[in-house]
Amino acid sequence: MKRPNWLSGWDVFICAVALVTLISGLTAFENFGSAFNISQMIAGVSERALIVMPMMLLLITRDIDLSVASTLALTSVVMGLMLQGGMPLWPAIALTLIAGALLGAFNGALVCVVGLPSLVVTLGTMALFRGIGYMLLGTGSVNQLPDALLNFGFTNVGGLPLPWTIVPFLLILPVFAVVLHGMPLGRRIFAIGGNPLTALYSGIAVEKIRFGLFVFSGVICSIAGIVYTARLANARANNAFMMELDVITIAMLGGVSVFGGKGGVVGVVGALSLVALIRNLLGINGVGGDVQSTLIGVLLIAALLAGTFMPRITAVLARRKRAAA
Repeated sequence: MKRPNWLSGWDVFICAVALVTLISGLTAFENFGSAFNISQMIAGVSERALIVMPMMLLLITRDIDLSVASTLALTSVVMGLMLQGGMPLWPAIALTLIAGALLGAFNGALVCVVGLPSLVVTLGTMALFRGIGYMLLGTGSVNQLPDALLNFGFTNVGGLPLPWTIVPFLLILPVFAVVLHGMPLGRRIFAIGGNPLTALYSGIAVEKIRFGLFVFSGVICSIAGIVYTARLANARANNAFMMELDVITIAMLGGVSVFGGKGGVVGVVGALSLVALIRNLLGINGVGGDVQSTLIGVLLIAALLAGTFMPRITAVLARRKRAAA
């Protein structure tokens, strides 16, 4: 049977590795399959699951957003200060989303209007946005939050080991997948990553789409900021520090090419699951966050190497197969 064009061999491989890791965890550790541990594992990946979606789109178009974690932190601080000032929850959420869109638009304007490289721009705004968070709140935190927000951050859906914090991702993901793999906008995004100049001459509004993706990144990061604030019950300027490393690793490990024009939702979801499983298993074995981050860095390098050499190996094998036939 022919494989669908949205499902690559790498997607199948990374999902298989995640499945093997899951089975190994269930077999080797008694408490791994408990409802509490599963719920905690899913909750811990809620923000990364959200942020990896816009990161994936930007990488496909040969861009990148290194400011995603700082945008999360700044929007968390903005919402916390509004709530601390007595603003009702829903207006605060709406203004937080607008703040995220403005931060994304700032990145997009510098990249798409001024013409600066996204790597340089977002490296700068990574420090800028977090610095603004410290200017607004200092090293303190906002801990007095509405009960509705805390209930969202700490409770599960019904009697299932499914935290509410993952629900925004589960609602957005199907729409995201359909747009990317089944609609003209998705095909244009891949075309931009494949060859931006050809896409431009084909009538695709390249800069408009790229700008929109940066705005989308800002909005999704602000949703992640709301989720993070609810889950940790505080708003701080150092929230999600270095989370961009995990997000980039997940995207590239999921088959998104750093050279653009390649990637799929299935592989990224598989990589997201694998990283969540690895972090959880390491935590069960008492491995600290620093070592976990080191391992994530190793995975990032492995993903880069795989993205560079796998196409060459595949091409060599295909040539040998044709020669043998």
